[in-house]
Amino acid sequence: MEDESLCGRLLAATPLLGDPNFRRTVVLIVEDSRTDGTLGVVLNRPTQVPLDEVLEPWTALVSGPPVVFRGGPISPNSALALALAQGSAEPVGWRSLAGSPLMSRLGLVDLGAPPELLAEGIASMRVFAGYAGWAAGQLQDEIDEGAWYVLPGNPADAFVTEPERLWQEVLRRQGGELALVATYPDDPVWN
Repeated sequence: MEDESLCGRLLAATPLLGDPNFRRTVVLIVEDSRTDGTLGVVLNRPTQVPLDEVLEPWTALVSGPPVVFRGGPISPNSALALALAQGSAEPVGWRSLAGSPLMSRLGLVDLGAPPELLAEGIASMRVFAGYAGWAAGQLQDEIDEGAWYVLPGNPADAFVTEPERLWQEVLRRQGGELALVATYPDDPVWN
């Protein structure tokens, strides 16, 4: 796995991960470089901030819930967006994630572009405040320590209507031992 790009893959936090920024999160890797490090967005942390309060022109294009999501602890005052492209063309202002062919229609949106340029070309969209980032080698160290499960992604994961259930759903669909981890209680004392 160390030589393979993680772009388009999911990181599901293991119950051992104690960092409150990532507890029970599912992170989509959007960039991965041996030299520059790794960038991802937390998919399952909606905020209470309506998108129309911060990026009103994009509101009509987002998938529900129409709020800003907390993409991670780095640069929380910046925004990035993920969108699922329709058809085979690449919409203007959209860049495909490199990596898995299954994830090739999922990409990043240039929020500086006029929304109407993308309106006909995308099927789903979500906006994230901040991102998760790791220096070169840092994420692999965390994976080796047992903090993350590295899993195949599905484009629909970025746009689920019940994001608070995504961690359990992603683990359950893996089957076997990971399906059991999905039932791990919030507090092990409850076990």
